[in-house]
Amino acid sequence: MIEQLLINLLLGFGIGLSLGLLGGGGSILTVPALVYVVGQTPQAAVTASLMIVGANSMMGAFMHRSQGTLNWRVALIFGGSGMAAAYLAAGWSALLQPTTLMILFALLMLIVGLFMVFRPQPSNEDGHGRGWLVTVASGLGVGILTGFLGVGGGFLIVPALVMLVGLPIRQAIGTSLVVIAMNSLAGFLGHLHDPAIDLQVVTVFVAAGLTGALTGARLARLVHPEYLRKAFALFVIALALVLLADNFHKMGWI
Repeated sequence: MIEQLLINLLLGFGIGLSLGLLGGGGSILTVPALVYVVGQTPQAAVTASLMIVGANSMMGAFMHRSQGTLNWRVALIFGGSGMAAAYLAAGWSALLQPTTLMILFALLMLIVGLFMVFRPQPSNEDGHGRGWLVTVASGLGVGILTGFLGVGGGFLIVPALVMLVGLPIRQAIGTSLVVIAMNSLAGFLGHLHDPAIDLQVVTVFVAAGLTGALTGARLARLVHPEYLRKAFALFVIALALVLLADNFHKMGWI
């Protein structure tokens, strides 16, 4: 019992740290942890993950706000348009098999990660971005991909805010956390009628995750922006390769 509690605390801290430092990694880390380590069903894990990631994202967002690395205007415009697009595109995923969807998502992550490694950082460090039309269009694009592929979060939002909207990487991370919290709330409301979740497990993950998000947000302030951008890109590439290998194995290709 105590051993499982310590494991849950460590996992929760790691998830919060990833969100606070990189602006992503929440759902992609939380759902497997709840299923394979805690032993929850996938349905219960998804609902619990939305609560955990949403709470941790808001904590990280407020920390980034206090450091001046959060753009509320971009977050609300990007997040609002993305939520609408994700809702409309959600039904499209039924057209493809789950394994095919995950392969497409992994390929998208791989392309995004490579772009972030080799594409120069936008020069406009004032944090105002490129205007609301570009922000809306970027939010719609990410929302469509999120709804269609069933996943998204910071691994699509941060690169879009950096490469399309033109935010500096630190501000993109802080801003993405607001968008993730908005998406988590919308998703949680859609899962209210799912099987009951284990509130004790959620509480432990949230408590440890809030500490991790606080630590991650502080670390993000200390790390050089270029190193932060490259670290995020390499994290995305590594996860993409893991997903590709796993799903190629499921299809019998390797």
